Amino acid sequence: MTDQTDLTALLGSRICHDLISPIGAIGNGVELLMMEGSTPSPELILIAESVASANARIRFFRIAFGLSSSEQRLSRTEISKVLADTSQGARVSLDWALTTDVSRADAKLAFLAIMCCETALAYGGRVKISLEGSKIHVTAQAERLRIDPPLWDSLSAPTPDLTPAQVHFALFAAEIAHQNRRLLTEITGTEIRLTF
Repeated sequence: MTDQTDLTALLGSRICHDLISPIGAIGNGVELLMMEGSTPSPELILIAESVASANARIRFFRIAFGLSSSEQRLSRTEISKVLADTSQGARVSLDWALTTDVSRADAKLAFLAIMCCETALAYGGRVKISLEGSKIHVTAQAERLRIDPPLWDSLSAPTPDLTPAQVHFALFAAEIAHQNRRLLTEITGTEIRLTF
């Protein structure tokens, strides 16, 4: 019997897989319309930007919510492209400072950590993902953070009282436990540092 964590990841993988093809097809159709020679209408430009944004988020979610294993590898180029596309025009910049390929399991943890950090960066900021020794560090910095202490406490003592917009906290805590990793969380007035 597959455990609950695997069922969650299977569901994430299935949803992302089923959505990526139609979103890609819409993007291809919009691209063909824009190649017709006339100046694209504001409406067509808006559709193109929205499709690109949706495509980037689905690729991000596929890594964050989908199945992962330590045997599968993701290249630095692929991860950097997903993060660059996801942060295009966003108030939060994402910097993947790892120079080597990583396991899909490590990428999943990093992407869930990014989502947790983004929750605190309501006014904008920067998230940097780096590697020191064998430990991944996800560091969020901003002039002002919006910290919800019970939400961050849920990383060490999971609580069922989360909203859909906060589900990544529960998934991150569950994935840390699933991978038998230890999470160190440090929060100051301008910085969050997650080490695992």
